[in-house]
Amino acid sequence: MKLLFKNYIDLLSIFIKLKQGYTLLLVAIIIMPLQGCNSQTKAPVAIETNEVYTYKRNDPNGIGKWYQGREIAHVMGFQGMDWLNRPEREQEENVSILLKNMNIQTSDVIADIGAGSGYHVFKIAPMVKEGTIFAVDIQEEMLAEMDYQKEIAGINNVNLVKGSEQSANLPENSIDKVLMVDVYHEFNYPLEMMLSIKKALKPNGKIFLIEYRGEDPNVPIKTIHKMTEAQSVKELKAVGFKFVENRDNLPWQHCMVFVLE
Repeated sequence: MKLLFKNYIDLLSIFIKLKQGYTLLLVAIIIMPLQGCNSQTKAPVAIETNEVYTYKRNDPNGIGKWYQGREIAHVMGFQGMDWLNRPEREQEENVSILLKNMNIQTSDVIADIGAGSGYHVFKIAPMVKEGTIFAVDIQEEMLAEMDYQKEIAGINNVNLVKGSEQSANLPENSIDKVLMVDVYHEFNYPLEMMLSIKKALKPNGKIFLIEYRGEDPNVPIKTIHKMTEAQSVKELKAVGFKFVENRDNLPWQHCMVFVLE
């Protein structure tokens, strides 16, 4: 009888252990998918906190995308070509002084990023007779206009380049000077664009960043289409450029010079 009772107790103990094991297994089966779901729902939050860009609505002239605390402006379309070529532009912007600021050498290889209708391109071309100017734009209509200007003027040292939102599509280690006139603030992907420009720049190359002065309320340009010196320096420093100087001799614009760190 004692032996029978002992066997009964042993069997009961085994059953309890099996039941506990089954319960733990069942709990594990239920919990594991939930943990997987939790990790999947948390991932986007982690990615979002590491993103370069943030999104919120603010200025009607902006795209709702922010970089380094600045809202990116809408790109001016080819419909504004007449404004780019306006006769009073020299007086308003003193382009002749800007080109002097660049200290252009006859053998320079220069890239005009966001060249538009070629206003600066065709002023620079005769100054680099032994060099080249790359005219970069993302709009086919702008490139077509520059191609037409090239043909009627018989200019052969202007290379037209179709850029993208994330790359200037320039040859690596090929550019002496980069000119960006009132275009940087419209880059949809400023980080990626500047990294592509950085790759194209020669080790001793320079960037000339021209932007309407955001510090001056009297400059008759919409606020989102202006930039302060502090914001410009902050953004280019983040990509590995060093601020050299601001040649503040233009009527409405900064002429900021940067080099590689």
